[in-house]
Amino acid sequence: MKKKQLLFLLSLVCLTSASAQQMVLKKGEIMDSIPVQDSIPSSYSLYLPRDFTTEKKWPLLLVFDMEGKERQAISIFVGPAEKEGYILAAPKVKDTVSLTNNMIVTNNVLEEIVNLLPIQNGRIYTAGASAGGRFAGLVPIFIRGVNGAISMGASLTNTDLLNVRRPFHFIGMVSKNDYNYTTMLDDEKILDRYKFPNQVLLHDAKSAWPEVTYLQKGLQLFTLAAMGRNLIPKDSLYVENAYDEDVAKVNLLKNSGQLIWAEQYMGEMMSMYGAHKNLDSLREVQKELRRDKQFRAMRRAENAAISKEILLKENYQYDMEEDMFAHNFKNLGWWNYQMTELDKFINGSNIHEQEMGHRLIGFLNALAEDNIELVRSGQVIDEDALAFLYMLKTILEPENFEFYLKTISLSAKNEDFGTALFYLEEAFKNGFKDKDKLYSLEDTALLRITPEFNKMVEKYLKDARYDIIEQ
Repeated sequence: MKKKQLLFLLSLVCLTSASAQQMVLKKGEIMDSIPVQDSIPSSYSLYLPRDFTTEKKWPLLLVFDMEGKERQAISIFVGPAEKEGYILAAPKVKDTVSLTNNMIVTNNVLEEIVNLLPIQNGRIYTAGASAGGRFAGLVPIFIRGVNGAISMGASLTNTDLLNVRRPFHFIGMVSKNDYNYTTMLDDEKILDRYKFPNQVLLHDAKSAWPEVTYLQKGLQLFTLAAMGRNLIPKDSLYVENAYDEDVAKVNLLKNSGQLIWAEQYMGEMMSMYGAHKNLDSLREVQKELRRDKQFRAMRRAENAAISKEILLKENYQYDMEEDMFAHNFKNLGWWNYQMTELDKFINGSNIHEQEMGHRLIGFLNALAEDNIELVRSGQVIDEDALAFLYMLKTILEPENFEFYLKTISLSAKNEDFGTALFYLEEAFKNGFKDKDKLYSLEDTALLRITPEFNKMVEKYLKDARYDIIEQ
């Protein structure tokens, strides 16, 4: 019988029944929607490595996706989990649910898994990207027994919540084009001060999710730390292979001229291998690189870009709040001008300002979305402030049609058909073609029967649903 077909039976006590039920768990296959019975009903996905056995204890990685895509999120970790020997689980959590409820669900799922499977004490970790990464970084703070977090494209939500008596291992993964880059570097300094084990791994992917090799590296770092804490036997060959891979990475970065990245990675290697090896030779290489004239010039240029970025972020935050609360629609032109200025950075020759430009656009989008949530959460919704922010988002992210549609819907609701038609045409010009979504848009019933609306649909989509009758 093939390994992937092996089944084993484990008893799982059902909380709604006095009798025990049996549950079949499969190796090497993602199992979806495993129920957890509690005051807050929940479920989770689970993956057991192909060589899983109850004869030994296993580390556990809880993977979080806040958009209900837990199977997709867990599948990305399958390869690394097989190579590094981790059980994967993905609790069903949602961004639309309160933090308290999501944390209760996570705790219930964790208790269920620990009671069901042979999980090694001291080796329970979390991981996630973007919103999932922010939540993953909170779990070790609120749930005892969680020992580390991998956060991709998301800095720590609130460093004030950190408890020096309950340190956990934080691994951040971020692109230098991501607006979280500078914040994550600041978090690293705080974690160092609090003596939390931590590493920040840089990558050049365009999304929050890095290449799968980074995910394996994250699990590898947890394993190395467990060896350093004597939670598992030290495997000298494992340590040497990992170290050689990282030395090769440093050399590759140096040879490709990415000297800042190479120096930063050597710094992370100090904490990765400090418990396992004498690192004097690595320190000498790092010191030599820091004395290099080209490196020092690069460092000055990056620091100058970061200083400029800090100032611009402060100005943008102040200006957006002012315009939002003052309903300053006339200032949308100024925001459009700011985007052209950021495009100049992105298209310029200074690599550090290129990265800064990408980070600032990401920051503006995140800030606008945070303000949208702030306005929408008020007891009385300020629809003018909301309209300003929706319009601003069409400038910041012109190919995201969600905010054109929100602007159209809100304008039509207030019978401002002129504004609705303007943003409809802007959406068409940027490539919007989803007729079904357009015709099902909330609060647009009156707009959709106007001749102007149907003429525009006919012009761009060639087929309006309503006849155009002019008198």
